[in-house]
This record gives sequence, C-alpha cells and structure tokens, in this order.
Amino acid sequence: MKRNPAPFTALLPLAMAAIFSAAAPARGQGATDSQSFEIIERGRYLATAGDCVACHTAPGGKPYAGGLALETPFGKLVGANITPDRETGIGAWTDDQFVQAMQEGIAPRGHLYPAMPYPAFTKVSRADLLAIRAFLNTLEPVKNPIEPNQLPFPFNIRASMLAWNALNFTPGEFKPDPGKPAEWNRGAYLVEGLGHCGTCHTPKTILGGDKNADSLQGAVLQSWFAPDITNAMHKGLGGWSQEDIVQYLKTGANQFTIASGPMADAITNSTSKLSDPDLKAIATYLKDMPSNANTTPVPVAADDKRMVAGQAIYKDTCNACHLDSGAGTSHLFPTLAGSAVVQSDNPTTLIRVVLQGTQGVATAAAPTAPAMPSFAWRLNDEQVASLLTYVRNSWGNAAAPVSAADVKTLRESLASAE
Repeated sequence: MKRNPAPFTALLPLAMAAIFSAAAPARGQGATDSQSFEIIERGRYLATAGDCVACHTAPGGKPYAGGLALETPFGKLVGANITPDRETGIGAWTDDQFVQAMQEGIAPRGHLYPAMPYPAFTKVSRADLLAIRAFLNTLEPVKNPIEPNQLPFPFNIRASMLAWNALNFTPGEFKPDPGKPAEWNRGAYLVEGLGHCGTCHTPKTILGGDKNADSLQGAVLQSWFAPDITNAMHKGLGGWSQEDIVQYLKTGANQFTIASGPMADAITNSTSKLSDPDLKAIATYLKDMPSNANTTPVPVAADDKRMVAGQAIYKDTCNACHLDSGAGTSHLFPTLAGSAVVQSDNPTTLIRVVLQGTQGVATAAAPTAPAMPSFAWRLNDEQVASLLTYVRNSWGNAAAPVSAADVKTLRESLASAE
C-alpha cells in the first residue's frame, strides 16, 4: 500500500528539507536522507488521510497537541497530545508501542477507548503506521499535559476495555480481496482503515460497538446524523456517480448537496487534500457497498395537516433559496428533491440545521462556503416538524414524519450544550 504523495512534497519549503536532513542519523548519506524524507512525507499524507489533526487539536491550540473534548454517550474524553514531547506527548514511546496503540488499542498508560478508532486503525499496515510516526516525530514538541479519560465511574476504569474488546474488536491488518481489482482494495483500505468512516457512519450497539450487519448505513453522533453511505438508492449514494462522490470529497459540494457540520471539517482537514486516485478508489469501494434497506417508505399524504402547514411555512421561509421545486441552486443551495440526506431514517441533522443554521465547507476548489441562517427564533417545535415533514415527503421524496417532540428534545439538547 505504498504511495508517493508528490504534490505534498512539492509544497514543503526547502528549509524544512534541510532540517530533516540535519536531523537524520549520522549513518545516513544522501540516499538515506532522501528515503527518510519520502517516509516523512508519506506519513504526512497518511496522517491527513486519517484526519488525525481533527481530534488531537483544541480550538486555538497547537496542531496535534491535544485538548479537544470529545462527547461520547458514556461521558467526555479528551484528545491526547501526540506531539513528540517526551513528558506529555508520545516522544518517549517506542515504535512498537505506537503500533500497538494504533492496532490494538493499548498504550503505555493502558487500554485506549474506541473514541480513538483503533478498531479501524488495526487494519493499517505497520509500514504506514511507522511512516505516520516518522511524520509526528518532526512536529514541534509541545508540553501540554492532557488527561484524556474524563469518564465517570465505572467507565473510567480502563481495564473494562478488556471485556469491550472481546465483544466488539477484531484485530488484524487489512487483507486485500483477491477477487477485487486493486482500486477497490485501495478504497477498502482507506474507508475501513485510516479513513475510519464506520466510526461515524455505522450504527452502534448499546455498548458503543459497531453494528456490522448495518455497516455504513448511518448513525447519530454528537447531535448530528452521519448519513447512509452505502449504495442504497433511496437514502444512500445509489443516485450518485463515482464522479459525484469524488467531487464531494474533494470540494465539499456536488450537484446533490453541500457538506456541513463534522463532515465539513473532515473534508477541510482530510479528503480535500487526498490524491484523485485515492478519492476515486474510495468512490469505487462505496459504490460497491450493499445495503439491507432499499425499500422506499410510503410518503405522507399531501392533504395531511402537517403537509399543508409545512408547505405554507416552506413557501414563506425556504423557497427563495431552495425553490418551489426543491431543486435548489447547484453548489450554492442544496437540492431537497430526491436528496438522500433529506430522506434519511433519522432527521436529526435536518432538525439541527433548521434550528442552528449551518455553514457550508470552503475548499480551494469551491471557496464560496454558502450559509443558511438559524430559524429557531422564528419557528416553534410544531412548525419545524411540519416544515420538515413536508420537505421529506414532497417532490418524490418519502420519509417518516418529524414529530414536535423530536424537535423539542434536540432544541433543549443544543441549548444545554451552549
């Protein structure tokens, strides 16, 4: 699975090359220095593919120095300092300890929690993990003591992960499927491994383990719904081409939707910086992902009182941007008609967007970053529910109605988190 991320090498200042060369062991001559540089740059690319910076950088903090609070159903965990500081980071770890943490979830301080997605990273090859370690070793050591484990009793007992792992974790590096082409296998390696897409997009058991039978079919995470990314026609990527997927991951927008929320961050930090061949490989793999939920629900009748009320609210509030047809404006205002996200089983993201508004992602290829305002001040719970019921069941859409109780619950949850 070796790769040559030449575009990133080209962007690195020559001064940094001199620093890396000077830091190389005395045994290294020119070829060794060049090899070390290539490993570091490959590690930089792989760390980007894994979006490591997202969980290990606090707002306003130094990259990879930790401190970002991660809310889980069991309490709060904090992203660790993974700079090469020997006291508060991972500078004192051996290579074997680093690989063990990534592949087995066991660090020098004890068992890790799967908020650090070692159930996915176990699939990453040792060579790729050591390349990431080589890149991390070039970072500025930041002295930033972090206590990652802030869970309440009994979840704060790390030894409890022995039982969790026995039930939910299967260690082992990725094994290519000999019956599939190389591009498919590369996509599987990225999606299942470094990309750890299932961490957000696969529904979880009551213990927080993946429901593998429903892999990539959508899950709620931190009051967002990560949608179905299988090839399901109604609520997944069945209507998207491979080119649509590549465009979305590279730019944050395509003819169907615009990324926002956690996915906007993932595109900004990670997928927009991946090579086109890797994005194509990811798309190839996702388009081959089957779903066990390809049945289309019966739409709510147009004369239902919720639909009637919702239509009036839509015309007054939404159609200036999304149009009477629900078609929106490509790359500016997402289409609602036929949208898989709109028709998801779980309307959490839709409710949140109406209540809080949203900011689209800005990338080098699509820098506009369109925004939608909050309507929480204007619409009560019943009105939001009626509006979304209408949107989810118009223009050929079909999905379960949204209840005012669901809106009320999320509104209160978001208010308490402020």
